[in-house]
Amino acid sequence: MNIGMIGIGLMGHGIASNLVKHGHALTVLDHPGNQPLDALRAAGAVAVSSAREVAQGAQVVILVVTGSPQVEAVLTGPAGVLEGLQPGAVVIDCSTSLPGSTRRMAQAVQEAGGRFLDAPMTRTPKEAAEGRLNLLVGGETALLEEMKPVLACYAENVTHVGPVGAGHGMKLLHNYVSLGMVTLLAEAAACASRQGVAPAAFVEVLAKGGGGGIALERLKPYVLARDPSGLKFSLGNAVKDLSYYREMAAQAGAQDDIAQAVLGALEAAVEAGSVDGARRWVPELVELWGG
Repeated sequence: MNIGMIGIGLMGHGIASNLVKHGHALTVLDHPGNQPLDALRAAGAVAVSSAREVAQGAQVVILVVTGSPQVEAVLTGPAGVLEGLQPGAVVIDCSTSLPGSTRRMAQAVQEAGGRFLDAPMTRTPKEAAEGRLNLLVGGETALLEEMKPVLACYAENVTHVGPVGAGHGMKLLHNYVSLGMVTLLAEAAACASRQGVAPAAFVEVLAKGGGGGIALERLKPYVLARDPSGLKFSLGNAVKDLSYYREMAAQAGAQDDIAQAVLGALEAAVEAGSVDGARRWVPELVELWGG
């Protein structure tokens, strides 16, 4: 298929690589936030200078940008996707966005003659490069079935969670739980270091008890060897995702006291992490709080 893609960052680069590996013709937006495009160009991908050009001729347009403001800008802004969208083309938004914005953007895509799925992802850049992401999809069942061959190029598990917007709602729920658990463990690891508890003992005891699980496994390389590769997710993005979660919870009238505490801790860590605090990886909380 002819696929356009906007957002070739840490996650997007892996997605793009797998799309060209599976034989799809790929056009990407040339943007300063991209990872290097040399390997993609060598594989046949074409880079263009506007979102409108990305959409022209594309049967599918995939978005992997930072959040709702960026999604809205690339879709509806000047020289945006909607100006070049072909009749019947499908927009798949893999970003982390607010469900309310997602529903508005889906309506705008539909009015422009296109179709829409929100398909945010979980897992890390490692799984993106391996084509083993988890996708949480909101939208019509028939459209999801039509798009599954494309999604299977970069996803191991595809879960249909409901209508348009439900995918992004589920992603915010997932990230709240995931980041909340990692933040709690990082705070405990920092306290352990101040109490003279050996890092290996900290990990071993938690792994055999109530602290075991994926969150600990992702934090473990940093606790043991100051290696952040287990969770290459920035503090800035963590703050953004928790802020989105709190906004969604407020709109639903849902309890969010714990989310407020986690967000406050992350915001304080960004401020304490020097001018580049937002760019530091989440596992670095152990060092920021451990002294």
